[in-house]
Amino acid sequence: MINNGIVNKTKVRMEKSVETLKTGLTKLRAGRAHPSLLEYIKVQHHNSGVNVPLSQAATISVENSHMLIISPWEENMIDKIKKAVQSANPSLNPFVAGTIIRVPLPPLTEERRREFTRIVRDEAEVARVTIRNIRREANNNLKKLLKKREINEDEERRIHVSIQKLTDEKILEINKIISKKIADLMSI
Repeated sequence: MINNGIVNKTKVRMEKSVETLKTGLTKLRAGRAHPSLLEYIKVQHHNSGVNVPLSQAATISVENSHMLIISPWEENMIDKIKKAVQSANPSLNPFVAGTIIRVPLPPLTEERRREFTRIVRDEAEVARVTIRNIRREANNNLKKLLKKREINEDEERRIHVSIQKLTDEKILEINKIISKKIADLMSI
């Protein structure tokens, strides 16, 4: 009973770490326009004054590989959304066209691609370290349970192997994610 709890808790925490990496990588542009590039931007809602994600104040769509279209749900939000996009990413230059905001994406230079690749590798390393820290915490908990004699040595060894297998799977998953992202970034 205890062993399943430890492995399951460890698995959930590791999966959250991988999801955090995936979410972080969606913010990096891989040569073509995608709504996720802007979804995380916070916009001040005109009535409440509360900052909300852009995805909750407008529809974000792709016109072509280098142009995003933002269609605000309320016309009086247009200027606030435009300013929020500009302040979140100074390299973007959105312009208003009637009731929509067009966001042209500048082409990625080779230098910018390499910089993004470095960022991807750094993010992946942070995720790997997080996975290893989760493994270490789980193994420390196992040792405490063994000391208290709540589990025997065979159970401890079996759970330890399960946790190591889970760690290896998640590290491999992270490596696959970054390999795919780097390939996307470097393709023209």
